[in-house]
Amino acid sequence: MPELVSVKRIWDSSHHNAFTDLIRFRGEWLCVFRQATAHETPDGTIRVLTSSDGDTWKSVAVVSEQGIDLRDPKLSITPDGRLMLLMGGSIYEGGEYLTRAPRVSFSQNGLDWAAPKRLLAEDHWLWRATWHEGRAYSLSKLGEGDGPRRGFLYSSTDGIEWEWMTEFKIPGVSETTLRFMPNGDMVALIRPKYIGWSQKPYRDWTFTDLKVTIGGPNFVQLPNASLWATARYSTDQGPQTVLARMTKTSFEPMLALPSGGDCSYAGMVWHDDLLWISYYSSHEDGTNIYLAKVSF
Repeated sequence: MPELVSVKRIWDSSHHNAFTDLIRFRGEWLCVFRQATAHETPDGTIRVLTSSDGDTWKSVAVVSEQGIDLRDPKLSITPDGRLMLLMGGSIYEGGEYLTRAPRVSFSQNGLDWAAPKRLLAEDHWLWRATWHEGRAYSLSKLGEGDGPRRGFLYSSTDGIEWEWMTEFKIPGVSETTLRFMPNGDMVALIRPKYIGWSQKPYRDWTFTDLKVTIGGPNFVQLPNASLWATARYSTDQGPQTVLARMTKTSFEPMLALPSGGDCSYAGMVWHDDLLWISYYSSHEDGTNIYLAKVSF
C-alpha cells in the first residue's frame, strides 16, 4: 500500500502555478510548470526549477515566447542526452482564445534553453513525449471544449519532425501519457476515462472505458512491475490529486495527496526506493507547486 512520507510546497511566487513535470538529469532534479495570472490566460511562461536533494529548490530559467501562452510543459531526455521540453502554445486575440500549435525547446544543461520551435499544424497539441528505442511517441489531441475531439498518435526521431501513425477512435480523447512495458507493449492513460494498449507496430489499439473521469493523467512502472498513476479525480472532498493502482484495464485510487480545487498534472519519478511526485493544487493560499514522496 502507498504511504505519504512527506509533502512540501516548492513554489508559490506567481499568481497561478500549474501543470508540472519532474525528471532527474545528471544527478539533479528538474521541475517545470506553467506560471501565469490564471488557469486560462494569454501570459503563460514555463519556469524551470532545479534541486540537488529535492528539498531546496531554485529557479534557473524561464522559457517564453512573445504573444504565446505556453502550457503543460513535459520533460524527456533525448537519445543523445539532451533535455527536451514539449509544450502547448496557445494564441489569444483580444483576450479570447484563437488557436494553438505545439512547441518544443531543447537544453544541454537545464539552464540554457533554445527558443521554442513550433511543431505540426494549428489545433494540434502533442501533450507528452515518451522515448523508446530511439523514437519519441506522443498523442496529439485536436478539438476544443465540448466539441468533437480526435487523437492522433505520432512518432519522431528528433522531436521536431513527427510522423503520423494511427488515430485513437474513442469519444472525447484528450491528454494522454504513453509508456512502454518491458515486453515492448505500449500502454496509454487517456483523459477523460480510458486506458489503451497496443503491440508493435502500435497501430492497432484496445481500449478500456474506466467509467470514471480523470484529468492530467500520468503513470510509471515501479521496479516490481506494478503500474501507478496520478490524476485529478472526484472524491468525497471534491477534486483531488490521487495516486492509483493501475493495470492495462483498471484504475483504482489508493491515496489522495494533500490537494483540492484546481489541481493535479503530476510529474512522477521512482528514485531511492520512493515515488517522487510533483503536482499543483489550490487547496491553500493561491495555486502552488508541491512535491510529495510516497513509499510502498
